[in-house]
Amino acid sequence: MRDTELTVLLTVYHAIAPSQLRDALDSVRAQTVHPAEVIVVEDGPLPDALREVLDSTAGLRRFALPHNLGAAAASQRGFDEVRTSWVARQDADDISLPERFERQLDAARTLGVDVLGSAMLEFDTDPEHPKAVRALPTDHEDIARYARINNPVNNPSLLARTDAIRAVGGYRHVPYQEDYDLMIRLLGAGYRFHNLPEPLVKFRVTQAQFSRRKSRELTASERTIQRTLVDAGMVSRPRAVANYLIRNTYRRLPAAAMNAAYRRIFHG
Repeated sequence: MRDTELTVLLTVYHAIAPSQLRDALDSVRAQTVHPAEVIVVEDGPLPDALREVLDSTAGLRRFALPHNLGAAAASQRGFDEVRTSWVARQDADDISLPERFERQLDAARTLGVDVLGSAMLEFDTDPEHPKAVRALPTDHEDIARYARINNPVNNPSLLARTDAIRAVGGYRHVPYQEDYDLMIRLLGAGYRFHNLPEPLVKFRVTQAQFSRRKSRELTASERTIQRTLVDAGMVSRPRAVANYLIRNTYRRLPAAAMNAAYRRIFHG
């Protein structure tokens, strides 16, 4: 079955393993509801092995950036090409469960929401043996409260109304936090959110993700996040300062302490 109002958007860059990209694309092809289109943005030149995976996958609309411009630019380039009412994100190294799009589209339409995510199964090397469930608040009011301190939607599970994302200006350059920045603006504009409690995505967790949390670029982008929260009327300026200090302190924790804090935040 095909849903003519759904587009799947995936971005890929040179560091993704070909086998991971293959698994991600195969998981889209295995859906019980197929999208009208799958848009792939190549964020800079790709190795031959990655291009071979894309070349051998039928039905993709591909767009190539001349240089690696980062997640925001690649996401926006693909989003500019979306022609359907709904858009779903698919990460190039994660796996969507077969009923993901069907479950999400049914729930979004039934609930009348604009943005819908789900819980995720976390794994490190073997997707058949997940190690934890990453879950976030489900109801809109709880999601809005949670958004004051963290991204309230698991981005690899994101389904959203295209018009809503366009109305708030799409993706902006906020290194490593583009998705959180977008969710804040959508909440501030009054769009309705919901997260499904059941996992619909298998999410790859790597130590590199924790290493990026210590980058200077990420620390700088935190200022943008806190300004956006203030502009959206979601936190006061004193709360934004406290958030900035707390979140950057977390990023400077030793690896073991950071991992423990991560489990507490996302695994309950």
